[in-house]
Amino acid sequence: MAAKKKKDNKATDNTIAVNRQATHEYTIEEQFEAGLVLEGWEVKSLRDGRIQLKESYIEIRRGEAWLCGAHISPMLSASTHVNPDAVRRKKLLLHARELAKLIGSVERKGYTLIPLSMYWIRGRAKLKLGLAKGKKLHDKRVASKEKDWQREKARIMKHA
Repeated sequence: MAAKKKKDNKATDNTIAVNRQATHEYTIEEQFEAGLVLEGWEVKSLRDGRIQLKESYIEIRRGEAWLCGAHISPMLSASTHVNPDAVRRKKLLLHARELAKLIGSVERKGYTLIPLSMYWIRGRAKLKLGLAKGKKLHDKRVASKEKDWQREKARIMKHA
């Protein structure tokens, strides 16, 4: 009898970082996926999970989208000849029609572009960005009450 190979049934989580504050502060209208132009040390840091999307935003300049304010902490083992900049602007790779739609929405309709999450797809870092409108204080309160009610309802159904 041949020896059976054991398969590792561990679910792989491809998520690098999530911007949890984004859904609280904004109403997400539409989501897009974009690639990123990264340097080698940044990719190593992303593999180690050293990114913070909390205060980041997406800026459109000269017909291109840029991720600004995302903090990627450099690893201590980075090369000596590389001078890492932790908050450097990173270019986003989008299709021309997606970029045209985003530019139109931001400039004419008053939407904001915010990063929602970063994850790996086939070894490449991808950024999920949202076309969003800011929430007012009363909207945040309503959303908070709705979330509390859903949690309470689930608790009641579990015990019933």
